[in-house]
Amino acid sequence: MAQLSNKIKLYAEANGVTNIDFRSDVRLQDDGDGVVYIKEWNLDIAQPTAEQIASYETSGNTAEALQTILNNRANDYPSIADQLDKIYHSGIDEWKKVIKATKDKYPKWAK
Repeated sequence: MAQLSNKIKLYAEANGVTNIDFRSDVRLQDDGDGVVYIKEWNLDIAQPTAEQIASYETSGNTAEALQTILNNRANDYPSIADQLDKIYHSGIDEWKKVIKATKDKYPKWAK
């Protein structure tokens, strides 16, 4: 299930707002029961209804899955220093093999 903050970002982007500060523009709250809700709405667009937020579930899940893949790749890639060392000692083709292994391990899209 997509996080409410991600669904709000998608709703806002669809309505022309590209930068949201969740400390001042939109404040979310969880009263300890695990249900997160919009506590404060300070954007210049209408606050979305529950149905409007729900309509972004699929795209929110997709965005979160992609971000997980990108995070996994970033953690799996060698450091820049190690990558440069690989290029220097083994050449660009060997470096490409190292990078491709990570890309294959964490593909962006299902094949």
